[in-house]
Amino acid sequence: MKKSIFNTLILAVLFISTGLSAQELSPYILVGDTPDKLDATEQTVTAALEASGFEILGTYHAENNQTLKVIVYSRKDLQNITLKVKDRGALAAALKIGLKADGPGTTISYLNPEYLFQAYLRDAYDTYSTDLEKIASDVEDALSPLGNKNTGFGGALSAEDLREYHYKIMMPYFTDPVALKEFSSFAEGVKTIEKNLKSQKGATQLVYSLKFNDAKVAVFGIAFLDEEKGEKQFLPIIGEDNLAAMPYEIILEGKTATMLHGRYRLALHWPELTMGTFMKIRNTPGDYKDAFEALCE
Repeated sequence: MKKSIFNTLILAVLFISTGLSAQELSPYILVGDTPDKLDATEQTVTAALEASGFEILGTYHAENNQTLKVIVYSRKDLQNITLKVKDRGALAAALKIGLKADGPGTTISYLNPEYLFQAYLRDAYDTYSTDLEKIASDVEDALSPLGNKNTGFGGALSAEDLREYHYKIMMPYFTDPVALKEFSSFAEGVKTIEKNLKSQKGATQLVYSLKFNDAKVAVFGIAFLDEEKGEKQFLPIIGEDNLAAMPYEIILEGKTATMLHGRYRLALHWPELTMGTFMKIRNTPGDYKDAFEALCE
């Protein structure tokens, strides 16, 4: 009897492990092309998201390029879940859509919520999987009628690999963030970062913020528009099709401000990057670190 129970447990573990490993997720979903101009497409996408209970947190032209637009959105149920994951889980609360005006029409794509959830929430995903799957499904239901493609692109990784993602050996993981500053209090951290963003210090621009005062957590999505070091420098090299990766974030938890390491954050969102291409933007992680440290001064 004991042997039978043991064998059943082993089979169950193998089944779960195999299922996790086999689940291949693309980082982006190509919705398709619309004949509408960028502004009209943005209005259509916004209406579709709001009809499904999502809130638009912010928008901006990546690279300061008028043909590229990012829409950042969220929902209260997603925010409530991600706040329960203490190790930077709130970064998964902001979802993103990329609009690219190619010729007379506009291409719509979005960051795959399931990809982001597996990478940023990791093993905590299993606790909230039913609700997270519902959120991802609602995004798909809202956006898929707007295009004729609805196919994944940008590579594919298993859920298991996403939870332990690093680009190469000796490269950083999600759990190896860059420490930016330890403030005297959460309120002081918010005040300092907001003040510097308001003055657009270091050619930065606030795209969105999520502030949870009771939990003492804040996320700032920040455009980096420096002509020589910012998005205009590296996005054309690594691929503007992955537009919905932007913007980059600072997260303040308690008194500590951190950012995901550039060699993790950029690689995760461009998993098909060759080492040769990665080397062409080798200064970008350090440039982001310098810019974000300045925002915390």
